[in-house]
Amino acid sequence: MSNSSSISEFLLLPFADTRELQLLHFGLFLGIYLAALLGNGLILTAVACDHRLHTPVYFFLLNLVLLDLGCISTTVPKAMANSLWDTRAISYAGCVAQVFLIVFLFSAEYSLLTIMSYDHYVAICKPLHYGSLLGSRACAQMAAAAWSSGVLYALLHTASTFSLPLCQGNALNQFFCEIPQILKLSCTDAYLREVWVLLFSACLTSGCFVFIVFSYVQIFRTVLRMPSEQGRHKAFSTCLPHLAVVSLFLSTAIFAHLKPPSISSPSSDLVVAVLYSVMPPTLNPLIYSMRSQELKGAIRQMISWMFLSSDRFSLFLHK
Repeated sequence: MSNSSSISEFLLLPFADTRELQLLHFGLFLGIYLAALLGNGLILTAVACDHRLHTPVYFFLLNLVLLDLGCISTTVPKAMANSLWDTRAISYAGCVAQVFLIVFLFSAEYSLLTIMSYDHYVAICKPLHYGSLLGSRACAQMAAAAWSSGVLYALLHTASTFSLPLCQGNALNQFFCEIPQILKLSCTDAYLREVWVLLFSACLTSGCFVFIVFSYVQIFRTVLRMPSEQGRHKAFSTCLPHLAVVSLFLSTAIFAHLKPPSISSPSSDLVVAVLYSVMPPTLNPLIYSMRSQELKGAIRQMISWMFLSSDRFSLFLHK
């Protein structure tokens, strides 16, 4: 029996037992991580450098990219290091930091996706008021609110989780420090103290979800009343990437935390955790770049400029 004060490290769930499979998982995670860095990095650079993309919708997308980079960088590098060095250990402080960052980044991203649904609602349903409702100051305040709410939410969850006495050892059935897995190590009576935090979380999550649904109901009603087919197509092209990202984010997170106990096992929990923590940050850049002609044009222009600069540099060296 142990408690939280005597635990100096946690043991994470390994991806495989054999060395060959561990190296295979390292290679797969490395490829996914590099793809996420490349995709999000291209969008980050394109939005920051192209003045045509300095609009509210791309300002929020810039914040989303930063959060996605943080999400995948919190879990994947440590998992790769454990697979490469054939270890399971993560320090107690490292686990606390990982829990804080995961909750902060995911909750801030959810808040930002809710704000982005409001941005689309104003752009389509109240276009004449778009400039007044979503000026630069209002956008900065909403983004700051999303990040600040994530910090407060993470502090609440992290403090509540690690204040519980841990009586069931230090082995976690997950490849990163996940709150449900840490709670399984707590004493039965102490676990009940976390219920009020979970209820508070459920209320906030449900409120954001209702707001997103309400926004899109109003958006679709307005779009379907548009007389111009070109206008409808443009409106749908604006909304579909965000709706796809929200659906991917919520479906993977809900399935991970609300799946029936009958289908729960260490291997299935591992696969589901990879889906909700790794796949959205990797696929989000692809989803947005496929539908946004402005963003695709900016990325093409940036890549062309990079190749042109490299060609000029090569010619300079040959001279």
